[in-house]
Amino acid sequence: MKMTFIGADHEVTGSCTYIEACGKRFLVDFGMQQGEDFFENVQVPTAPGNIDFVLLTHAHIDHSGMLPLLFAGGFKGEIHATYATSNLCSVMLQDSAHIQEFEAEWRSRKAERRGEGAYEPLYTMDDALGAIALFVPHQYEKDFVPAEGITVRFRDAGHLLGSASIIISITEDGVTRNIVFSGDIGNTNQPLIRDPQYIDSADYVVMESTYGNRVHERPTDYVTALAAVLQTTFDRKGSVIIPSFAVGRTQEMLYFIRKIKDQNLIRGHEGFRVYVDSPLANEATDIFINNRESCYDDEALEFVRQGINPISFEGLVRTVTSDDSRAINTDTKPKVIISASGMCEAGRIKHHLKHNLWKPENTILFVGYQATNTLGRALVDGAKSVRLFGETVTVRAEVKQLPGVSGHADVNGLMAWAKAISGVKRFFVNHGDQTSAESFAQRLRDELGAEVYAPYSGAEFDLISGEVTIDAPPVPIPKKKNTANFNIYYSDLVAAADRLSHLISRSDGRANADMRKLTDMINRLCDDWEL
Repeated sequence: MKMTFIGADHEVTGSCTYIEACGKRFLVDFGMQQGEDFFENVQVPTAPGNIDFVLLTHAHIDHSGMLPLLFAGGFKGEIHATYATSNLCSVMLQDSAHIQEFEAEWRSRKAERRGEGAYEPLYTMDDALGAIALFVPHQYEKDFVPAEGITVRFRDAGHLLGSASIIISITEDGVTRNIVFSGDIGNTNQPLIRDPQYIDSADYVVMESTYGNRVHERPTDYVTALAAVLQTTFDRKGSVIIPSFAVGRTQEMLYFIRKIKDQNLIRGHEGFRVYVDSPLANEATDIFINNRESCYDDEALEFVRQGINPISFEGLVRTVTSDDSRAINTDTKPKVIISASGMCEAGRIKHHLKHNLWKPENTILFVGYQATNTLGRALVDGAKSVRLFGETVTVRAEVKQLPGVSGHADVNGLMAWAKAISGVKRFFVNHGDQTSAESFAQRLRDELGAEVYAPYSGAEFDLISGEVTIDAPPVPIPKKKNTANFNIYYSDLVAAADRLSHLISRSDGRANADMRKLTDMINRLCDDWEL
């Protein structure tokens, strides 16, 4: 009976834990690494075809996104999740596969022009559909037995529709161990979904630490703050463009805007339209509606009982086709456009930014975290211009960020969740960056007097003896070194850059056509190398 930590160890994405027990091998989550990777992850220590089943905490791609690759490698077992998670994965994994295929096709076209070989997608749509067919949905708080000696229960984690903490009871050779995987623990008082549900007792707890060293900033009244942005923008005849994550955040924004409309908080622009321009967001919205009885909180359910859809209202337009999307920007009236992706790195939001960033009457409103090295972060940090589809677009629109809506518990919420569990022999802290994981681990020690271990990928724990059998060291991913003083090729590159800079400094007074030609050449070169 052993547990091996694979992913999201001293990192925030790529969640995966491997367990051997009762003669079975299974995974808890199998997520995709997203954003910058700092540590090398070990491989799952068996072939995909030898994995008996998977337990999935929730649908976010950093927890579920590698399941199609598992299927492609020969996995044919069952994937156990809640009903809502199963529904969301049915669209999110297909969306991920579409992105993989599109990116591979685009890179292959570029490679062909360079005389290089084609790129293969990480996985295909067929792989995604194969994985989706393996899902077995379960209700919250209903025990099920994926294998003899192993009993599992899902409890609402309050992070995303269908998200769950997983309670696992394993009995082997007369010895029983109860292990809890927190999944991503939700924030309290979120719109639509319930607060995270606590757990009474466990022997071992594997818990996340995304905000393990931070407390959320919260506006006193999110609806009022959002209404003020809309009112100010509409009064200057502008539109509000909201880059939003398709699953979760988009539905929360619809909930808030429905309240704004019901309470008549916008004056002089009654009946304003709200466009949701993301096929994935529209599919996810339907899944939210279809799972309302099992996942909505009391406030949202009260609307349902009154025959009111809490995420729909007059003036809501859900676009599907590309033609519908393009038509939005021909509507000259003040409006709200909600579009993915939330960090402006892909999807239809980039088209809306191209059409609206340069207009001073508009507002670009960010309602979620913007990671470093993303277009969204550049805008929040005050970029004066950005590159979109090969063009330089000047930023004249007002750029605002509305803090306070987070799907993750902050450190106080994490501590409250941990304190509710009695009998814990050891906490394992994962799903947090280096600083956050270590800080939260120490807080658990200080406040609970608990045994705490923050593993790196490859660490192994014996669930019977209670001992760490492999204390894996951190294996940082090698960083590219600045070798300007030692690498002749880099020195040549720097010299070429200096020559180009000198050429530009002498170009004032040249013919406009020549300067435009040189500008286009430099921009094309930058586009090719940045991509």
